[in-house]
Amino acid sequence: MGAFLEKPITSKLNENGEGNGLRYGVSSMQGWRCEMEDAHFARTNLGDDLTDWSYFAVFDGHAGFKVSEHCAKHLLEAIIHTEEFRNSDVVKGIHSGFLKLDSKMRDLPELASGADKSGTTAVCAFISNENIYIANCGDSRAVICRNGVPVFSTQDHKPILPSEKERIVNAGGSVMIQRVNGSLAVSRALGDYDYKNVSELGQCQQLVSPEPEIFCKERDVQDYFLVLACDGVWDVMSNEAVCSFVHSRLRVSEDLEWICNQVIDTCLHKGSRDNMSIILIVFPGAPKPSPETIEKEEELERNIRKTIKEFTEKSEAVYDVSSLMHYLAGSSIEWPEGGGIESKYKLITEVFKEVCPDLADTEFEF
Repeated sequence: MGAFLEKPITSKLNENGEGNGLRYGVSSMQGWRCEMEDAHFARTNLGDDLTDWSYFAVFDGHAGFKVSEHCAKHLLEAIIHTEEFRNSDVVKGIHSGFLKLDSKMRDLPELASGADKSGTTAVCAFISNENIYIANCGDSRAVICRNGVPVFSTQDHKPILPSEKERIVNAGGSVMIQRVNGSLAVSRALGDYDYKNVSELGQCQQLVSPEPEIFCKERDVQDYFLVLACDGVWDVMSNEAVCSFVHSRLRVSEDLEWICNQVIDTCLHKGSRDNMSIILIVFPGAPKPSPETIEKEEELERNIRKTIKEFTEKSEAVYDVSSLMHYLAGSSIEWPEGGGIESKYKLITEVFKEVCPDLADTEFEF
């Protein structure tokens, strides 16, 4: 389940790029966890006969970072080197690549000896000119936003799902407190070999299965963006909220790293205690910033400053941070759609500390 720090680590690993008509941004943050176990991979132009293909993946490790780190480095090659993928059967190639990598990783010294017992979820996407292939194993998630709303999302592989629970029970396990044998919160993952030792059962019938669920979606000119993120994001924001918030930010800025950071920071202030990673892939049909929306955002921030100053001038509880937050939440301010008041947490704290410098070290809590 993991231990927590006294204060979150909020520095971020960022990345961005473009190619094949796509733009992408990445943000990853350790947050409250004592260790960073997430990993990711992003590439446009896969080379050779795949120059017009792109690949993106997020891995959410648990019980260590060994498996997530290894999968980030090797899952792509494991898939594209399969006979099925080379023969243009992308779905079977992805399926075979996942299983072959999971089998091969057993031989890594730390995993073979049992010294490392880590595992990882995996959500990845291959994007061609015509299609989006998405594979999910665990409870990280992919969401496609089209024309401003989510039109597709993967299903989280949780032990309480009837089909997952049936497999777990058939493998001699149980589901307690919504976890495999009362311990692991996901029912599918790469690694986690302590849960894959029933010799008379196949690779995909174990307590924890490495089998991905794979989808092929035809691209549409109204596709706005694709989000791949770990459960540190989805635990506190719904598909609809993330799509609305990213959509609103795209109308303000073309800086995808900034937008990804905005999502991660918002999730932190909404209460996420996990590592957080997100890849935002933007399609040509996505909205672009306009002078009107930029002015509206600037007006919002001016309104926030004005309201905080009004509160500190008339309130008898200037030193009550909770009162300020309640005051702002109850004001007529229209917060960014999907992000809410938490998406302006950083600005709120900056303004409050400007107005009340004697409280510069005050920690805000929602």
